[in-house]
Amino acid sequence: MHRRAALYASREFRSPKTLKQPATFNKNKKMAHAGKVIDPYGAELPKDYQKIIKDFGLDHFSPSTLPEPNRLMRRGVVFASRGLDLVAKAMRERKPFYVLSGIMPTSQKIHFGNKSVIDNIRYFQEHGARAFMLIADLEAAAARGVDLKEARKNALEFQIPAYIALGLDAKKTTFYFQSENRAVTNLAYEFSRRVTLNEFRAIYGTADPGRIMSAITQVADILYPQLEERMPGVIPVGIDQDPHMRLTRDVVKRTRERYNFFPPAGLYHKFVPSLDGSLKMSKSGSKENLIELPENIKEACRKIMSAYSGGRKTLEEHRKHGAEVEKDMPFELLKQHLLEDDKKLQRIYDEYKAGKMLSKEVKDIACEELEGFMKELERGIEKARKLVPKLNFVR
Repeated sequence: MHRRAALYASREFRSPKTLKQPATFNKNKKMAHAGKVIDPYGAELPKDYQKIIKDFGLDHFSPSTLPEPNRLMRRGVVFASRGLDLVAKAMRERKPFYVLSGIMPTSQKIHFGNKSVIDNIRYFQEHGARAFMLIADLEAAAARGVDLKEARKNALEFQIPAYIALGLDAKKTTFYFQSENRAVTNLAYEFSRRVTLNEFRAIYGTADPGRIMSAITQVADILYPQLEERMPGVIPVGIDQDPHMRLTRDVVKRTRERYNFFPPAGLYHKFVPSLDGSLKMSKSGSKENLIELPENIKEACRKIMSAYSGGRKTLEEHRKHGAEVEKDMPFELLKQHLLEDDKKLQRIYDEYKAGKMLSKEVKDIACEELEGFMKELERGIEKARKLVPKLNFVR
């Protein structure tokens, strides 16, 4: 990586280095921050990603691990992996491998966190992966209280078209609803015998029946592509989904004699932070701190103008000391999602860090880029809706 490009990648959102309340790693193998845990059901934004790598037993991700790394990989947004060596080897040797993710069809809105996943799925598709996209309607019913009919409507009318508009190659993707895939259901029932209640509590911190059903079904989803052909697979996720990865890899070990599955790899990207710089951007959080996809551009820009900034309190102080760019949420949006040009991003970083560029200027750039992105997304969704009846669904 070019030295200057490495500069902004190394100054990712990781300040302050210590939390107001220290992070702890308890005997149950879950990370707690300020009374919350990093799991699929929490909303805490971990600031100390290096500690997470150490405590979760993850591997540091280097862009050189994979060929032609994408924007998220180059800029340090993808920060860790688990078991990626098998997938990297398959890519080098041009052997079969797969990438899989899921759609949670709880509403007809998504956000930039969903885009991070699609960016990485698209990357692996472009490098030969077989892609699988599941619609987690059973999980939505068990853990979120959304009935199957509503989940189906959300997925077909919005979620799937939105994912295609964000870059998912529909022609090279296999889709399925959990409720319609008998093979997944059968695997889930079999795997349920391989996990104890105490183990589930240790991984997830709770043993709610709905979450148990959801988690076991996700294990079946992750391994489903290998029923047809044993091959390595990679699951791009936020760190809050790592409990599912750990559970799946444990199940692979316990079913080796029967199935001989490859253990799936995890590729972990940082959370897209909330606009106030605190929690991860989430549909369950305050609408003021979340940019939905799609969203009225005037409303979205209003939120950006109110977003947490890295600028100093006074113009004099800002010119003298420069911005705290690592704390700036509009810049984070540019870095993670809105600006593909590395050189342009580096220029903004350098000028903002030196105090030559003001927070208002960075916000204006973010709004301009966001407007173009939103227009393209809305056109893409309308176009993708016409493709839905032609998609390859597993029945």
